[in-house]
Amino acid sequence: MSPDSLRFLGSDDVAGFEELLSEFITDTGALCTMLVDRTGRMLAAAGNIETLDSVAFASLASADFAASDQLAELLGEQEFTSLYHHGAERSMFLAEIGGAAILAALFDTRTTLGMVRITTKSLVPRFAECFARLAESGPSGQVVQMETGWANEAESEIDRLFAEE
Repeated sequence: MSPDSLRFLGSDDVAGFEELLSEFITDTGALCTMLVDRTGRMLAAAGNIETLDSVAFASLASADFAASDQLAELLGEQEFTSLYHHGAERSMFLAEIGGAAILAALFDTRTTLGMVRITTKSLVPRFAECFARLAESGPSGQVVQMETGWANEAESEIDRLFAEE
């Protein structure tokens, strides 16, 4: 499934994504989790994302995976299917879903990388099934057009983040 085919989702699709993300939080104790398409659009989220700039995060997570694709190629790998970034207080784990989306989990010391990875391993195929059904049958429920101005907003936000002071 190409990222471009995710321009239209159904309300039932989004609700299903959010349900899977909420289950992930319950199972792992993660702070929040997001589903981002490979172009940098936020598709769904669960958990505490109020303090997070979700537009910038989605764009940067997508760019992180794009850079990872190039690094994999340089190392003779076809791809890297997951990325892990460890911080003193918070960490994040990113997992690719069939070339169309990225599952991002933010977590702190209340859970472990192992728990996040094990749970992600069973969740990624469930999302892949959702995307396959979406590609085959189209959006389920009332059609929700993904934001059209997200690219300009993301570009402005990234410019702001990297602006020289």
